[in-house]
Amino acid sequence: MAEWIPAPGLQVAIDGPSGSGKGTVAAMLARKLGLPVLDTGLLYRFVGWKLAALGVPLDDEAAVLAALDAALADMRWREDGILDGEQNVTAALRGEDVGRLASKVAAMPEVRARLLEVQRRCAESGCVMDGRDIGSTVLPGAQAKFFLTASERERARRRWRQLRERDPEIDLDAVHHDIRMRDAQDAERAHSPLKQAEDAIRIDSTTLRVDEVVDRMLAIMERRGLIRRAEPA
Repeated sequence: MAEWIPAPGLQVAIDGPSGSGKGTVAAMLARKLGLPVLDTGLLYRFVGWKLAALGVPLDDEAAVLAALDAALADMRWREDGILDGEQNVTAALRGEDVGRLASKVAAMPEVRARLLEVQRRCAESGCVMDGRDIGSTVLPGAQAKFFLTASERERARRRWRQLRERDPEIDLDAVHHDIRMRDAQDAERAHSPLKQAEDAIRIDSTTLRVDEVVDRMLAIMERRGLIRRAEPA
């Protein structure tokens, strides 16, 4: 049973750079609220991964747009991740190589516009959604908006620890370099860049545990009357 009861249709937007912990925080927060968590970054990862598998050149926006409907034809976006047909491909989408593919397609304005309605439809009945432009672009009317960040080095360490589970030989400096490059690409793209929405609350998680970040978010939403504690069974 969820620990909190959210207002009907509550949308919680969590933005932040790679390695800030927004995905982990979103998952824990969603469990406490009894809401689905929708990872928009995973959608872009799926598109980049699927198009690359289809042999579509990701530096050709016209080719990407022409193949987009076919790439999405068998995709289903559920609370537990993304399915391609009947196969849950979420684990395959988590690698750094797929992250680089995602950044390429995410920099294309028409691709972002096409995927925007997909994301909004999934959010209509209430959700926790994390990404890089949720509060500013995808769900500008979200009742609760947070921008989660951490120091660059700490974000690199977190990502490195996560990736070591699949590749024990991965180098921390290489991950740090990739984080820096991803930050620049996400912040400098012309359409829907990574940025903090004006009405978002900024939380620096460098020295905070995940549960401490979640507790801070819950306290803010409770003060605003967006959630209330569930009665004990």
